[in-house]
Amino acid sequence: MPRIQGVDIPANKRVHVALTYIYGIGPHVAQEICKASGVQPEIKARDLSEDEVSRITTVIQNSFIVEGELRRQVQQNITRLKDIACYRGMRHRRGLPVRGQNTRTNARTRKGPARTVAKKKK
Repeated sequence: MPRIQGVDIPANKRVHVALTYIYGIGPHVAQEICKASGVQPEIKARDLSEDEVSRITTVIQNSFIVEGELRRQVQQNITRLKDIACYRGMRHRRGLPVRGQNTRTNARTRKGPARTVAKKKK
């Protein structure tokens, strides 16, 4: 298993797919990284030489924010929204959907499991 940016990428997958296991790298960016580093995207990750791994690592370090730094940046952005008490920040604080989704039904991913409320007695 080659190790890139502190992540063990799967050895039995093609390079362009294996790179997507790094947080912050999707399919399109993985293709760009392969092109910029001169690595063929179709070869398996286990067949990468040390030189190719170091070229990929260099391209990622110089051009992209990934893994821990990206996670930290996203968390800081959410904290900033909470601190300035904007609408999105309040939604984050309350654990509700942030991007305008319906909450009368659904929204269980953000709200958690349903809590049953007793009906009113006559």
